[in-house]
Amino acid sequence: MWKVDLHSHTRWSLDCVTKFERVIQLCERRGIQRIAITDHNTADGALAMQKLAPDLVIVGEEIMTTQGELLAYFVKESVPEGLTPQETIQRLRDQGAVISVAHPFDRLRKGAWEEADLLRIVELVDAIEIFNARCAFPEDNTRAKAFAQAHQRLGTAGSDGHTPPEYGNGYLLMRPFENDPEDFLEALRDAQQGGQLSSWWVHLASKAAKWSKKLGIERREWVGG
Repeated sequence: MWKVDLHSHTRWSLDCVTKFERVIQLCERRGIQRIAITDHNTADGALAMQKLAPDLVIVGEEIMTTQGELLAYFVKESVPEGLTPQETIQRLRDQGAVISVAHPFDRLRKGAWEEADLLRIVELVDAIEIFNARCAFPEDNTRAKAFAQAHQRLGTAGSDGHTPPEYGNGYLLMRPFENDPEDFLEALRDAQQGGQLSSWWVHLASKAAKWSKKLGIERREWVGG
């Protein structure tokens, strides 16, 4: 079985300063066979990192819609933020991406969803993120998992890693799959969720990363949300 982290960030996200090489080292050290790079509102970083580690990186994106955030995998080009969920989903479908819903019920997260809005698009997505290691309250992940089961959606899980200690804190154990959406979806059906919640301080680290870029202390690769 592969250990697969399906939600992570690099310095291409405004709130992260972790370099590609560091993420690759951490994956090797922690036995992570595949990691989805899902930077905020851009796939450019993931596309660049995949060239460095083609057997490790799944090209993804975390996209802020008008109602909440979506996660996409096997993305070929960036989808901009600020579109309706339906328009975002259509643009992702046009490029053959797999679509999940990021941390849908996280009560502290800007990109969480109102259940009524989620119900309008649940049949249009492939999966729901049932475990996000950055959720402060375990009950929010439990609610997401129950929602996915009730609506017969697959489940994804990830660390939402921004800082070195986080990568791999949330993951799925999956059978080995080909680097394409169809085989990935088939492997997702029998996946087993694992991991533990990250410490509360990681959110402070993200705020510090944002300020370091705004002040010019750290290089700004991308200005996405």
